[in-house]
Amino acid sequence: MPFISVCSLALVPSTVSRLQPWGMITLLDPASMIDTPEGLSPDTHLKLGLNDVVHVQEGLVPPAVAHVHAILDHVAAWDQSAPLLVHCWAGVSRSTASAFMAACALNPDVDPVRIAWHIREASPTATPNRLLVRYADEILGRDGAMIAAVDAIGRGEDCWEGVAFDLPARWEL
Repeated sequence: MPFISVCSLALVPSTVSRLQPWGMITLLDPASMIDTPEGLSPDTHLKLGLNDVVHVQEGLVPPAVAHVHAILDHVAAWDQSAPLLVHCWAGVSRSTASAFMAACALNPDVDPVRIAWHIREASPTATPNRLLVRYADEILGRDGAMIAAVDAIGRGEDCWEGVAFDLPARWEL
């Protein structure tokens, strides 16, 4: 069964080696962007330079609608022959939001609350970035259901590095 794997930057090398993913989504501040890891095609590595903020702050790049479109387009291109790896710096906020929006996009008939609670159970540290989720909610026409789902699971535990987890790509009704 295809899945989305979420981890921190520190775990990318070992996760790429272990999973041999189809591709990867990197969400890092622009100054910390990484090269495509060995074993991955640059064509399947989406690199997005944005900061983990939910409000515009001088000197930082907030999540934008264009970032969400890029993520959703990358997920739509994923052939699901191997896992999709998503990471940010800590594996807590930008990556969990991206995995959540990917699962919601791939499963339009599944209640986002169900997906969000799976994330919470798999990773007590997950705190999906609300701005990314809000934009995805609007783009996917979920009428606030995705934001409500993130609110339902609340903020994750404080940490320096999030608990890595896997999220199914396909959900049964």
